[in-house]
Amino acid sequence: MSENLSGGIAVSQERTFVAVKPDGVERGYVGEIISRFERRGLKLVGLKQMQVPVELAERHYGEHKGKPFFDGLVKFITSGPIVAMVWEGKGAITLARNVIGATNPAQSAPGTIRGDLAVEIGRNMVHGSDGPESAAREIGLFFKDEELIKDWNRAVDKWVCE
Repeated sequence: MSENLSGGIAVSQERTFVAVKPDGVERGYVGEIISRFERRGLKLVGLKQMQVPVELAERHYGEHKGKPFFDGLVKFITSGPIVAMVWEGKGAITLARNVIGATNPAQSAPGTIRGDLAVEIGRNMVHGSDGPESAAREIGLFFKDEELIKDWNRAVDKWVCE
């Protein structure tokens, strides 16, 4: 919680998980992708570059196990490094998904990451949690609690949210 300009207490902050996938890392878009979330007013509270082990990839995509594309998802996310992030802010999950764009880049609006930088579903640059439950699960898969920043109020926060 933080104080707003009128002296009141701001709404509780939400956290979401975002990952720049191997195609985004390989193409050199990590900085641009991070800056899009920062410009939207979200606060970065967890960040690491990593090579995803197969076991973690299978747990991450567990809801798709048994589907024809499951093995391809696992193979792709483990094919190179990713940048895993946790973003915080009022309505962070919805804001992040709006910044990311539709799963299919051909259906993503211009101005979104996928609308501007991606061409097809299999190389859509970035993953973002789709709801509070998946955000909590994914954050827990990729980050230990002590790897996340807690109780940090940026000076700019009062200019981002009431």
